[in-house]
Amino acid sequence: MQLPAWLYPVLAPAIVLFAATLALALGLSLPPSLAGLKELGPYAALLLAASVAFGYNRGRAFVAAVSLLVAYGGYRLALDFGAGSFAARAAYTAVVVLVPLNVLAALILPERGVSHHHNYRWLLVAILEVALVAWIASAGKVAISGIAWHTVLEHWLLRSPPTPWLGRILFAAAFAAAAWRTWPKNAPLDIGLAATLASFFIACEWAQKPGAFGMFMSAAGIVLVVALMQESHRMAFGDELTGLPARRALEEALAGLGPSYAIAMVDVDRFKQFNDTHGHDVGDQVLKLVGGQLALIEGGGRAFRYGGEEFSVLFAGASVRDALPHLKKVREAIEGYGMAVRGGDRPDDKKEGSVRRGAGAHDTMLSVTVSIGVAGTDAEHDTPVKVIKAADDALYRAKQGGRNRVSI
Repeated sequence: MQLPAWLYPVLAPAIVLFAATLALALGLSLPPSLAGLKELGPYAALLLAASVAFGYNRGRAFVAAVSLLVAYGGYRLALDFGAGSFAARAAYTAVVVLVPLNVLAALILPERGVSHHHNYRWLLVAILEVALVAWIASAGKVAISGIAWHTVLEHWLLRSPPTPWLGRILFAAAFAAAAWRTWPKNAPLDIGLAATLASFFIACEWAQKPGAFGMFMSAAGIVLVVALMQESHRMAFGDELTGLPARRALEEALAGLGPSYAIAMVDVDRFKQFNDTHGHDVGDQVLKLVGGQLALIEGGGRAFRYGGEEFSVLFAGASVRDALPHLKKVREAIEGYGMAVRGGDRPDDKKEGSVRRGAGAHDTMLSVTVSIGVAGTDAEHDTPVKVIKAADDALYRAKQGGRNRVSI
């Protein structure tokens, strides 16, 4: 049974968080030769996440990874003064507040990569935050700051542990922002950021439990790395406009085919006319419509965006006869799906538009059709390249025969 598409980006972070929770619950420990990884593991995972985010120029992921890395390092350093010391408490409170605050700011601001026109203001912010936390943590040693910060940290919003209320509020806001960004694209990186925040929150809630803080900070780094890899794969193998797998994904699928398969080439009829008459925005809507209908094709067919206004549908382990009824059905579905083009005087505001509906210029209903050519393997067409060429020839015949038809 095939899993829903939205579930795949969720599985990896869910497995990582479950594994961390299970290991902690069962009291699993590393062998003596690897005992150093308990403290060094989170550094390695978070540093790797920051490096990958920097290499891929993903600003939000980089902010999250660096914030977590500095938070873990700062808290571990403060623990050297004793788990019950003011320095440890101050560092704990600071990281619980600043990490979700940083991620929330990164989620609200536009994604412009790690460096936008050589703007490194984020580096100045990071330095200031580190200096602030160091100053607060040293309050137990310096009299003038000690008097002030001891009083501040007694406020009910900052009192800890467990996680202070201010940290919980900021975490909830950051998590909500990350979760909101996952819809409707279901992007792995947005899901990964939400899971990273969840892992960080668990680490802070269970900070007093031996090994929990490091375990879930490591999990946060691993989740970020996996999400970055998944996002990279999605961008390389997926089509942003239609949501279908792209041509590169088709090429990989073709490489793993067995001896029997059918391939259909689908082309939007008079697509240039849509663009010239109604503009490229309407052309994009046409492609989304066709892509959405092709994604629903039955019979084991898998649709791909081939390029431009052309799509492919692959039926692995099937013949042309098997594929034909499903291709005819999807052609009819596309033809019957009327697409409305907004009238020239219709307001953008939906409420005002509903009031004025029926007056003035009406929306234009467009009928979109596609031509389809399909071919399968036989003695003459025994490679994917030859089958695609035969499907292209069949598509040409469908166009010449009057369009809006399926040709073998």
